[in-house]
Amino acid sequence: MSAFRADFAAATVRPSPNFGERRGCDRPSFIILHYTGMITGQAAEDWLCAPESEVSSHYLVHEDGCVVQMVREADRAWHAGRSVWGGNADINSHSVGIEIVNPGHFLGYRPFPDCQIRSVIALCRDIATRSVIAPERVLAHSDVAPGRKIDPGELFPWAVLHAAGIGHFVQPEPLADDCPLALGSSSPQVAEVQQMLADYGYGLAVSGVLDETTRIVVEAFQRHFRPVRVDGLIDHSTRSTIKQLLRGCTSTARA
Repeated sequence: MSAFRADFAAATVRPSPNFGERRGCDRPSFIILHYTGMITGQAAEDWLCAPESEVSSHYLVHEDGCVVQMVREADRAWHAGRSVWGGNADINSHSVGIEIVNPGHFLGYRPFPDCQIRSVIALCRDIATRSVIAPERVLAHSDVAPGRKIDPGELFPWAVLHAAGIGHFVQPEPLADDCPLALGSSSPQVAEVQQMLADYGYGLAVSGVLDETTRIVVEAFQRHFRPVRVDGLIDHSTRSTIKQLLRGCTSTARA
């Protein structure tokens, strides 16, 4: 790919050859946030621009706050992989992907520096304004690929982004002493939670049984919206937090 003009004025450009045409849309309607999960930011940047990697992202945000654009927003980057949200199974075509430098859970997961988060906020605000992206469509990679991906993880400061006008978030319901529903439980409460998660956008069928698939999706939800305890079990805090989020949606999650 030849050089191009950055869509985000503060970004430097390093073109990646790994991209294609968007399918079924002419502009993005999601922003998907990732962490790089590599030892260094430079290694991640090099990999995202290597033809043999067959992966890419529109943007990379380094720990010092520097932003690199690798794929034009008009094009389809290869960042989300097998993923779904609100019935949309081609998240790559409908999103802008942002990789945030952090070694991740298996290489020394750590808090994200303030200067890095300030750059993420400025970048997301610019993209969301230009492409009119609803707050609840700023999502984690783990939201659209639960079980397969866990980034950007429970240390990512979603509340800070929300306070700056980016993304959808509510103050999580505090943990209580209630006994969570166990794996294998079958009840109307399980069906209610499954339906709420599906209504919000998660790819989950309503069976009324807390099976392994449901546990994985609940865990993904908790990692984003109730990070104080990520166990995949349905408790009062989790149910209440989902209800609050649904009440605060500005648009349907459906594609």
